[in-house]
Amino acid sequence: MTVEVTKPRPEREETDESLRHERDATDRALAERRALIEAKSDAAVTRAREHADAALNAARENADQRSQEPRRPGQASEAVAEERSLEDVLVRGERALADENLRRERAAHARVLSKLLPLERDKTDRHLLTERARSDDAISHRDDFLGIVSHDLRNLLSGIVLSVDLLSQDTPAQDEESEAALAAKRIRRYAARMSRLIDDLVDVASIESGKLATNVGRGDASALLADAVDMFQPMASDRGITLELDVADRPLPTDFDGERILQVLSNLVMNSIKFTSPGGRICVRCQRADGELLVSVSDTGPGIPVDMLELVFERFWQVGKKDRRGLGLGLYICKSIVEAHGGRIWVESRMGEGSTFYFTIPRGSGSSDQRVAEL
Repeated sequence: MTVEVTKPRPEREETDESLRHERDATDRALAERRALIEAKSDAAVTRAREHADAALNAARENADQRSQEPRRPGQASEAVAEERSLEDVLVRGERALADENLRRERAAHARVLSKLLPLERDKTDRHLLTERARSDDAISHRDDFLGIVSHDLRNLLSGIVLSVDLLSQDTPAQDEESEAALAAKRIRRYAARMSRLIDDLVDVASIESGKLATNVGRGDASALLADAVDMFQPMASDRGITLELDVADRPLPTDFDGERILQVLSNLVMNSIKFTSPGGRICVRCQRADGELLVSVSDTGPGIPVDMLELVFERFWQVGKKDRRGLGLGLYICKSIVEAHGGRIWVESRMGEGSTFYFTIPRGSGSSDQRVAEL
């Protein structure tokens, strides 16, 4: 049964997350601006009141001084009372005016901010919808183009390999080490590598568009691991590397896509062979663990720095800037395939001692339909 695993596109997830961060930042900025305005308004009111109090005190001192002058009885106290009453009225008027201005200013800013936020968000949403429409259109054209190009390239590669096979048939057995025979082997090797790169690019395009086709069925995981080890045994032997399989229990019935999981194993084993020196050792293990299968591929290579353990599963990741032994898509595809099965993938490593890649697969209940529902 073929299933298309559909999930939100990474680009959209990143855009939505960026939008949430942007809106939070805008809200914080507006809140800080409002608080600043209110603080300035309060400071202005405080200063105005201080000036009014200073004026009142000065007026009262003047009144008190005038009260010391010789006047008829009762005139001094009446003058002081009148002056103070007048100044009190002025102070209350100034404070009432300042409070009213403050209330109006805050109400005006509140109205502006309440209108500004929806406008900004509406503008952001319009930009987001426009960018999404452009992105969807670009992805659609890219997928169509990639599908056409990959189909044509595969046909051309098949023609090249077929032509090389026909030429090789005319080569006598004793001339297998001749220049022509060696060139034919190189052509086959290059064609196989090109075919693999095409497959990787098509898979990445499917993953980025949110669709990864899987064919889930009940199978024996131990047999699949044995096939993977047998497939890479000649390559490991040619490089002087020991490749071993360690499976405690057989069989290991599990719901999985055999082609896809074999693709994961192939990428992991090939990476180990690529980075393991002659005389090294690679071991593929599998065991039951809490309702799932735990598969590991360990090697005695140079190891991976701690700060790069998470980065190895990113697209186009390379060990170094000058590393040209691939496009850096293999581990990214592995992660996507394992997660499409509901599993996890990670790596543990020590510099100078080697690396171990782990991934899990839920064992399921033996029903393909249930496994499809989980996907």
